[in-house]
Amino acid sequence: MKEILLLKEGEIALKGQNRSSFEDLLIKNAKRRLRALGPFSYFKAQSTIYVTPEDDGIDMDEAFEVAGRVFGVAAYCRACVVEKDYGAICEAAREYLAPALRAVKTFKVEAKRSDKSFPMRSPEICRELGGFLLESFPHLRVDVQNPDVVVIAEIRERGAYLHAGQLPGAGGIPVGSSGRAGLLISGGIDSPVAGYMMAKRGLELSAIHFESPPYTSERAREKVMALLQKLVPYCGRIKCYVVPFTKIQEEIRKNCPEDLFTIIMRRYMMRLSDRIAKEGGLSALVTGESLGQVASQTMLAMACTGAVTDLPIFRPVIGMDKNEIVAIARKIDTFETSILPYEDCCTVFTPRHPRTRPKLEMVEQAEQALQGGALVEEAFAATETVWIREL
Repeated sequence: MKEILLLKEGEIALKGQNRSSFEDLLIKNAKRRLRALGPFSYFKAQSTIYVTPEDDGIDMDEAFEVAGRVFGVAAYCRACVVEKDYGAICEAAREYLAPALRAVKTFKVEAKRSDKSFPMRSPEICRELGGFLLESFPHLRVDVQNPDVVVIAEIRERGAYLHAGQLPGAGGIPVGSSGRAGLLISGGIDSPVAGYMMAKRGLELSAIHFESPPYTSERAREKVMALLQKLVPYCGRIKCYVVPFTKIQEEIRKNCPEDLFTIIMRRYMMRLSDRIAKEGGLSALVTGESLGQVASQTMLAMACTGAVTDLPIFRPVIGMDKNEIVAIARKIDTFETSILPYEDCCTVFTPRHPRTRPKLEMVEQAEQALQGGALVEEAFAATETVWIREL
């Protein structure tokens, strides 16, 4: 009796003639994430990816956990595979499902017979297997409406598969199927959540982080790298561009009106992100901006910020309140890292009274006191790249 993983497709099944390319990318991503655990074989059939361990020593508990974070998987489960023989199916069900069935009071059996050469029809499989399990576990009773456990027997071309239900997967579509984008990441709560949400929609992410030593510490950088490491199980490996931003901030403080400091700072972040994206083959930018959350995230402020780039800017948390964002941060395990007390450059030189309704003409006029192009090129030339890989 062999245990395997079944990864069920969701949205991918609706992709029509492009479906196979999405499935192939899903398998590629699953291979990359599971590679560290040992060798697996993969095949696809009927909206399911079958993942079979090739080594008896592979930790299937960890493999199951990893599979649950692969975007493109709508549902997933562990299953045992046996030959397509009714007696073998019964014995495997009694042995493999014993831990699940002993822990509950009610169950039902569902059968899916895609191999029509199997002599028993689905209703007959349900009836006979259900009776066998009732005899094997006398404490159980059948409840077809609200069972504690659903025993599922799938009779397919390559064998019979038994499992006790499935869990919701990460959902979305495979990372890389929608192109590549740059995530502007600070040390806060919102930007890691934004990255997670856009990776779920198929974007392969690179990260762009701005640091301002000595105003920001090495621990602030380490915090951002730790946040990116939390995203890797969902997003795959991430290339991070670390941009030195101290000189730009000091020049803005010396030459620009205090109430416009934050908006001008963010415009320079966008200029540099645009430069990095176009040099690195990224087709969009992603931010963690939420409308009205802070002074620099009003509608007019974001319009001024976005005016310096012609790239699409995705803001997936823009309509969410803080509680909703925090809930996702807790789910993906970034929240506790995000609240560590190490400042990022967004909090350096914060004005006492930032302007919430800036006019683009006013901001552009204030920027004339800066040698903008030279500042951008200098910071771009000094940008460092760091790879965050699967552990």
